[in-house]
Formats: sequence, structure tokens, C-alpha cells
Amino acid sequence: MIRNHEIDYRIFGEEMQYVEVELDPNETAVAEPGAFMMMDDGIQMETIFGDGSQQRSGENSLLGKLFSAGKRLLVGENLFMTAFTNASYGKKHVSFASPYPGKIVPLNLQELGGRIICQKDAFLCAAKGVAIGIEFQRKLGTGLFGGEGFIMEKLEGDGMAFMHAGGHVFEKNLQAGELLKIDTGCIVAFTGTVSYDIQFVGGIKNTLFGGEGLFFATLRGPGKVWIQTLPISRLAGRILAYGSFQRKEEGSLLGGIGNLLDGDGFR
Repeated sequence: MIRNHEIDYRIFGEEMQYVEVELDPNETAVAEPGAFMMMDDGIQMETIFGDGSQQRSGENSLLGKLFSAGKRLLVGENLFMTAFTNASYGKKHVSFASPYPGKIVPLNLQELGGRIICQKDAFLCAAKGVAIGIEFQRKLGTGLFGGEGFIMEKLEGDGMAFMHAGGHVFEKNLQAGELLKIDTGCIVAFTGTVSYDIQFVGGIKNTLFGGEGLFFATLRGPGKVWIQTLPISRLAGRILAYGSFQRKEEGSLLGGIGNLLDGDGFR
């Protein structure tokens, strides 16, 4: 079996991070289109069909490549990815940036059981050979009501991969049988040993007036979970609401005069 390319890395920044990947000669990193930030001279950039992992799994036929790449369409991703290969002598560097405020999370798949399930927009880049596929939640309730958690991405291999997430990101280790109830959008990823399901919130007042949705996710250990404080869907919803409707004054006595003072009246 061909092992994933072994890459070194450094993460820079606080709220808007980027990851710098160090490539030895002939080493390759793959990334989502649009994630590229900068690279040293001597690195070759190539658009590839799928994730480039077919060499590792033996799927070299056209049908195998079409099937592997086509799965990415189901999670809203591009059919193509970009490969960055060090085609010169000595070590070279290529950097990838996160698309919105948050954190970049490094994943050593070899140390994490070789399989990570993550939100469909979380993947940023990886060592060549890491397979990026899809993970269907098999239970009917999860499929009907899971929302952001119904179809997720699956990262498999023994190399390094990198995710990005919104706001602050933290890890939680679940013991065997330990249950965590969580908003579906706040899940970034979890290891393959964690069981995922959807649960009804319950209660008439919670359903009608709770404002948190009708369902939340349940994660049962053992395994590791990555959680984000600001899902991109929540951020986008707030921005859309702020720009689409008249702003609430939140108790201000000034009302429209306050808008004039803070500049809203001069648009």
C-alpha cells in the first residue's frame, strides 16, 4: 500500500489563520479550490480530478475516478482539487488560508484511527493520498431532520489533513457510553468510533418559543469530538437578517435619532 505523503506544517495567526505546509522534493499537498494563499518558486500547481487518492487505493480506472470525484458533488464541493508538488531541490513551502474567521485544526489521521467524519465545508487541505469522500447518516431520523449533519465529509488515510471552523474550536474526549447533546452546526468533526444521531428537543414551549430548532445532535463515545462556537450558517444568517430588515434599537430611547448619530442616516 502506498502511504500518504508526509508533510510538516506551521499555523500562523489568531482569528484569520493560515497553514504553511513544508514539502520535500516530490511531495504533494492537495487543497480545495480557492484555499491557496502563496507558495515558493519551484512548486508546481496542477488541477486534478477528485482528491488524488486513487493511486493509493488502486482505483486508477476512469470509472473509479469518476465515482470518487462525483461523491464530492453530494457534499457541495468542487469536482476538482488543486495539487501542489515540490518539483525542485530542497524544501519548499505552500500556504493555505481559512475562508472566514476561526481556527485551522490539524489532524494526524494515523493517530486518530485513520478516519474522521467532518462537516461538509470543513476540509481545507491535506497530504496527497488522503481520501476525501462522503458519509451518509444511515438512520431515517438523522436523514430527515439532521440538517447540516445529514451528509458529511469523510477523511481517510494515514497522513495529515487540515480543517477550518468558525469562532473558537475545542476538543472534547468522550468516554465509552458518554453522551453529548449539541447543535448540529456546532459539530466540526468526530472520530470514526463516535456514534451520531438526532434527537427531538421535546416540550411545546421549547418547540414553539425556544429558538434553538426542533432537533439537536447526539454524539456517543468513545472518541474525540471537535466543536466550533460560531458555525458559518449562523454567522451568515445573522448578517443576512441585519442587512435585510430594519435594525432593532434594543431598548434605545433615541430610536431613529440614534441611527443618525451612528451614521445609518447618511447612507
